Amino acid sequence: MTGTPEDEVLHRIDNGVAWITLNRPEAMNAVTWDQRERVIALLAEASADPAVRAVVITATGKGFCAGADLRGSPGGAAGGERIAGDVARMIRLGAQRLITAVLDCEKPVLAAVNGTAAGIGAHLALACDLVIAAEPARFIEVFVRRGLVPDGGGAYLLPRLVGPQKAKELMFFGDAVPAAEAERLGLVNRVVPAEELEATARAWAERLAQGPTRALAMTKQLVNASLDGDRAAALAAEATAQEINMTTADANEGVASFVERRTPKYLGR
Repeated sequence: MTGTPEDEVLHRIDNGVAWITLNRPEAMNAVTWDQRERVIALLAEASADPAVRAVVITATGKGFCAGADLRGSPGGAAGGERIAGDVARMIRLGAQRLITAVLDCEKPVLAAVNGTAAGIGAHLALACDLVIAAEPARFIEVFVRRGLVPDGGGAYLLPRLVGPQKAKELMFFGDAVPAAEAERLGLVNRVVPAEELEATARAWAERLAQGPTRALAMTKQLVNASLDGDRAAALAAEATAQEINMTTADANEGVASFVERRTPKYLGR
């Protein structure tokens, strides 16, 4: 029995943090077309909503996300002849849009990885700005096991986190990477006992939500773009970002609080 998108992707806003929770534990949270569209929409809403100042993506049950569930996907050619271009279109409009939505979200996005993150599920976590993993979590570049090329931005994300040689090892063999090893490699910021995952994610996210939101957004953009261009372009983007940021109320508050030797009170504006 299939639930509604609202049942299968839970959403709440608490203390300035939008919690987006995949909720198909019986399927290890393999993400459906409807779920993907809802997550993309919720990330766009978070960008536009001044009340949201950080986002957490997590899941229920034992799995974070076991990859894509393509059953019933309108982008495929199930039951009919596959036409050249169908697969590329499905990837562009599907997995790549999901990952891009995380990368382009104007609020910091934190992944709280409760269990196995495989395929597009691993890429969903790795696209986030910060990753906290429970001790039982595993990350698997599962594509090779199915004779597939990594999609959902995997070949873009992974080398930027672990370097090309290690990325090839993970993608060529498809071995499961335990949470502790993922932390050592730089895929994960912190590993915590499973029972501490939600509290740790909440503490980090609420700390982000109390920060200078626009400055964090521009910092995110600068870092994400830093490996894609040359030094001159990066420095020009940095200067422009600082110019724009200095027009915000939070920048003025940050400078004033330093001069007045008090704790800043950022409003996200």
